[in-house]
Amino acid sequence: MRARIFQPSRNAMQSGQAGTRKWVLEFAPGAAREVDPLMGWTSSGDMESQVRLRFDTRVAAEKYARERGLDFVVTAPHGRQPVVRKGGYGENFATNRRSVWTH
Repeated sequence: MRARIFQPSRNAMQSGQAGTRKWVLEFAPGAAREVDPLMGWTSSGDMESQVRLRFDTRVAAEKYARERGLDFVVTAPHGRQPVVRKGGYGENFATNRRSVWTH
């Protein structure tokens, strides 16, 4: 069984980093999905493709995979520069602004 260990990226609708600190181990699909002829739904008999395990550290996820004899691949996360302004959001509404307010 092959597994993938990664740190999830943030959602496009998020501005913060919530849910991106933990590491996730998910299993690769064992078989292709099939289309149900009656309803048109896609389904699979592979139950492990639905399992996503979360770990606090990368080392813990790798240890779990090694203990169970799983073949795994680790995907390193891309770094992101924090966007921190000197005055923060409140500076937009400061009464002592040195420049004119433009939108």
